[in-house]
Amino acid sequence: MNQTIQNRLGEQLDYSFHAGIADRRNEKWIVILGHGLTGNKDRPVITDTANALNAIGFDTLAFSFAGNGQSQGNFREATISKEVGDLSSVIDAVAHSYPKIAYIGHSMGAAVGVIQATHDGRLKALVSLAGMIDTKTFATTEFSEETPDQSLMWGETDCPLSSSFMQDLCQTIGTVAPLADCVSTQWLLIHGTDDDVVRPQDSECVKDLQGDAVELVYIEGADHSFSAPPHKEEMLKAVTGWFQTIL
Repeated sequence: MNQTIQNRLGEQLDYSFHAGIADRRNEKWIVILGHGLTGNKDRPVITDTANALNAIGFDTLAFSFAGNGQSQGNFREATISKEVGDLSSVIDAVAHSYPKIAYIGHSMGAAVGVIQATHDGRLKALVSLAGMIDTKTFATTEFSEETPDQSLMWGETDCPLSSSFMQDLCQTIGTVAPLADCVSTQWLLIHGTDDDVVRPQDSECVKDLQGDAVELVYIEGADHSFSAPPHKEEMLKAVTGWFQTIL
């Protein structure tokens, strides 16, 4: 796949496409992967997950939301609401070739997937890795001592904290829990019990709403990005096992 993908504002989205290994390749499915806040398509939690899916036969497309990584756009405008549009554009680009599309979102990227899944029937499977649900609580907890349009996110010089971001998470969205109750596609949630960025309670909230309609896997002791090797392996095993099951 070598086509250019642009969002609805004409901003080009950087992506990496990889085909599943030839002797196991499932040509019907593609798995799209979206990163979390201040991340990009090359973060280990994204690349390792894509590689694991390639190894069991799934084509993958990991992309950076506009304003992140090598994608065009302004980071100050990178809100959940805008990123839903980015994801829609990526889905548009692959839908003509794949009858079955899955989306894996990490952290804030998972909230994007929840919103998309409520209105896009092309998504046949959804995975939330340390998925954000209560967006207002996240924003106020992490950035309550910062001044929008003057401060940085976690001190990262390339990631200014904008008032647009805070308004989107705190007022426009607030929480995606009511939308989560409307997701009808197959859904896997994975959360580390030691996640201090997005609380495990966010995934618990979805489980309470959806019951047996979703699967929730806890990784004991794992942090927000499942960075320790044993935790990453456990996460990857849960993801690949689930995808093999839904086939």
